[in-house]
Amino acid sequence: MSSSPRPPSEVAADRVEAAVAARIAPSPDFLARVERIRSELPERVREVARARSSPLVRALVAGSAARGTFLADRLDIDLFLLFPPDLPRDRLREEGLALGRAVLTDPETRYAEHPYLRGRYEGFSVDAVPGFAIADPSHPLSAVDRTPFHQAYLSERETPALVAQVRLAKQFLRGLGVYGSEARTEGFSGYLVELLVLKYGSLRALLSAAHRWRIPARLMDPRDEAPRLPEDIALVLTDPVDPHRNVATALSRRNLGVFVVAAGAYLENPAESWFEVCVPSPLSRAEAVERATRRASHVTVVELPRPDLVDDTLYPQIRKAEGAIADEVRRAGFEVLGSGSAADTVRVVVALEVAHRLRSPVRRRDGPPAGIDRVGEFLAKWSSGDPSVVQGPFVREDGSLGVETRWPEREVEAVLRAGFDRLSLGRNLTPSEPGRAGVRPLSEATDSPALAEALRQVLGKRLPWLDRS
Repeated sequence: MSSSPRPPSEVAADRVEAAVAARIAPSPDFLARVERIRSELPERVREVARARSSPLVRALVAGSAARGTFLADRLDIDLFLLFPPDLPRDRLREEGLALGRAVLTDPETRYAEHPYLRGRYEGFSVDAVPGFAIADPSHPLSAVDRTPFHQAYLSERETPALVAQVRLAKQFLRGLGVYGSEARTEGFSGYLVELLVLKYGSLRALLSAAHRWRIPARLMDPRDEAPRLPEDIALVLTDPVDPHRNVATALSRRNLGVFVVAAGAYLENPAESWFEVCVPSPLSRAEAVERATRRASHVTVVELPRPDLVDDTLYPQIRKAEGAIADEVRRAGFEVLGSGSAADTVRVVVALEVAHRLRSPVRRRDGPPAGIDRVGEFLAKWSSGDPSVVQGPFVREDGSLGVETRWPEREVEAVLRAGFDRLSLGRNLTPSEPGRAGVRPLSEATDSPALAEALRQVLGKRLPWLDRS
C-alpha cells in the first residue's frame, strides 16, 4: 500500500531548511579552530593561575562555542573562570580580571552582576567571566554558576542532527528579531532555544507545537505548575539542572506572541526569507509627524539624561519609566494609543501617542453612595462656590454622588510636566533636580537615535515578515 503524498508545504519546508542549514553551518575548518581554542584557552588560564598561585578551581569554555550550536556569522566564546565558593567577591573580581587580562588581548572591562572582561584570542571575541565552582546548581552564588551543569546536560544529549536543528531555530528567531535574552531585546536565550529543540526534536516540530500555544505558555508537568504566575511571565520551562528556575524569565509576552504567530505562518508558507535577518528601520521625526497627522493623533516625547549604566541594568528601568508615564497620562484623562522607549549614548527617550492633545475640559469626580457619612463632607466641599465646578453636585443613576469640574490644564505636555516629579521612574532615571526632564510635542523634539527607535515602536508596528519578498 503506498503512503499518501506529503503536503506541498512540508516538501517546501524540507527544501528550505536544508538550504538554510547548509548556509548557516560553520565550515569544518572553522569548527576545528574553535575546538582547538576550546581546549587551548582554559589550559593557558590554568598556566597563568599556577604561576600567580591563584585559587582558580576550574576554567572552561562553555555555551554554543563548546557545543557547536553557534551560527557561522555569530560567535562569541564564553570562558568561565570558577573559584571556590567561599572566596570573597572582591577577590573573585580581582582574580577573574587578572587571569582574563593575562590571556586576552585588547581586554575591556564590562559589567553585569560583577565585572568581566571582553577581549580577543587568536582573532575570536572572548568573554572571560568569573564565577563560583558550586556543587549544587539549585543553589548558585552568582548568575553564571549553573553554566557547567548546563554544558554537561546538553553535551550528553545533543547529536549532530540536533545541533543543526538548534542552528535553524536560532536563525529563525534572529529573522524575527526575538533572539537574545538581553534586557534590551527580551527574547529567547541560546540555552532556552537548545532546550526547546531538545524537547521537540526539530525546528519544525517546535513550530508545530508553538503555533497553538496560549500565553503564558506552560511547558512543564501539570503537577509541577505554579497556581499563579507573575503577569509579565510569557513562558515557563523548568531548568533541568535547577527545578526552581524558569529558563524563560527574560522572554517578553510580545516577543513570544511574535514567535507563536510566525510559527503558524511559516508552516503554511515556508520560504528562505523567514531566516533572513532584517534590521527594522528607525522612524525619522519628519515621517513620524506625517504618520501622526494621518492618524489624527498626537505624540508627546519625554527626554531624560542617560545614566552611566550598561543596557542590561538600564533597560528594565526605561520600561518602568515608560509604564509610569503612560499610566500618569491615562489617569489624567487621555486615551493612550501606544508608547515606546529607547536609549542612545546621551539620552533616554519615551514617546507616547494619545488620541488627542487636549483632554476634555470637564472632569468627572466620583462621590460616595447616598446614605453614608461621607456624603456631608462631599457636599460641603463642592457646594461652597468653588469656581472650578461646572455642574453639580448631583446624584447619578446608580445612587452615588458626583460633580463635574473644569481641568486646570488640558494639554498633555502641560499635564505631564505638572505631575512629573511625583512619578516613580527607575531608580537611576528619576531626575536629581526638578525640571531636568524634557517634555514636548513631537514637532518640537530633538532628533536622536533614541527618538527614532522609540517612534518606530509607537508608529511603526508591523509583523516583521510582512514586508519580505
